[in-house]
Amino acid sequence: MVRVGCHVSIAGSVDRAIERAIERDCDTFQIFSSNPRGWKSRELKPAEIDAFRTSVRESGLDPAVAHMPYLPNLATPKPDIYQRSVETLARELSRCRLLGIPYLVTHLGSHLGEGREGGIARFVSGMDRALAEAGGTTMLLLENTAGTAHSIGGTFEDIAAILTGSDHSDRLGVCFDTCHAFAAGYDIATPAGLAATLEALDASIGNDRVRLVHCNDAKGACGSRLDRHEHIGLGAIGEEGFRRILHTPLFRGLPLICETPVDERRSDTDNIRVVRDLAEK
Repeated sequence: MVRVGCHVSIAGSVDRAIERAIERDCDTFQIFSSNPRGWKSRELKPAEIDAFRTSVRESGLDPAVAHMPYLPNLATPKPDIYQRSVETLARELSRCRLLGIPYLVTHLGSHLGEGREGGIARFVSGMDRALAEAGGTTMLLLENTAGTAHSIGGTFEDIAAILTGSDHSDRLGVCFDTCHAFAAGYDIATPAGLAATLEALDASIGNDRVRLVHCNDAKGACGSRLDRHEHIGLGAIGEEGFRRILHTPLFRGLPLICETPVDERRSDTDNIRVVRDLAEK
């Protein structure tokens, strides 16, 4: 059996996420621990920390995953944004430590046209500062991106450069996003393309670094650089593509988080069911 879940809201209190995950028939779940579209965050109260930890333990949901907010950009050359981004990463790592969350997923940011090498160097420096300041054992998962203009993380080589450049490599892992990989040009929809992608992933990063999968179909074609998620099996990767992906030992053995749309066609529960069905057929 695969472990599959989705991203759920913490509206009202962070511990409310667990009941929402259970309602959606999740085995695992992902949250934002604070406002994803702002720089500030409300301090976590001891009672809600205890309630979250207790609810996770009693639910059997595993693992709990947090995702970084959208605004931080550790690859930026703008000093003010860079400093706020480092502070936000340290804060989110600390919140994960308090909540007992083992994984924090982060996007790798944009160098804003100033060059890949400089962007990666800034990211590594800021990330290492945040990891040292926050302490704890939460693993930071570097998410591959769709390869949009000036972004870093669209290639496995970008991620490998961060892993090898960090002084805290033991605290780092990888979140593999299926939509992003496909949009960036890794043709995981075909048998040959999936095999080549897995070979490139292991050669550049190492399969043991991959700890989580963002399980998303893609609205755009392979190599389109379009970061638009679609329901599982209804996009360009398709049902057969996902069936192969979900029967691959590497991906099958990892927690799967759906970040798919919710609309008149499907709910979160529907996409979770489709993932389970494709994994078993």
